[in-house]
Amino acid sequence: MRRKQRAKKGVSLQILRASTEAEIDGSFGGLRADALIVAASPYFGNRLDQLVTLAAHHAVPAIYEWRQFAEAGGLISYGTRPPGMFRQVGVYAGRVLKGAKPADLPVQQPSTFELVINLKTAKALGLTVPPSMLDLADEVIQ
Repeated sequence: MRRKQRAKKGVSLQILRASTEAEIDGSFGGLRADALIVAASPYFGNRLDQLVTLAAHHAVPAIYEWRQFAEAGGLISYGTRPPGMFRQVGVYAGRVLKGAKPADLPVQQPSTFELVINLKTAKALGLTVPPSMLDLADEVIQ
């Protein structure tokens, strides 16, 4: 399913939804975009290779939430590290098991994020990553 929105600055935004591997393939087949943001999703996380391969095949610069995508050949990842999130889930589970009421526990949001840039992918896409962005990166994959 595709939905287009036009922003005030004349930038067109396509929102693509996919719930099967065939729908992912189909979305890339008709994609006309200068860049792609892949939403954080366990479903997409399980299709890491498919998404990275399709983005490379269609020469679409893409950003992902988890570093595993950049390690697998994606251009950029920016997001939280899952081990830290899982650790916090464990802390909360422990508090509940000790008698805390879940409704009384504060909602927490991640406080640390990491930026991973894959320069090999940038080169394959014909992109030059500005030095200022490389300086901000937590990891640069050569």
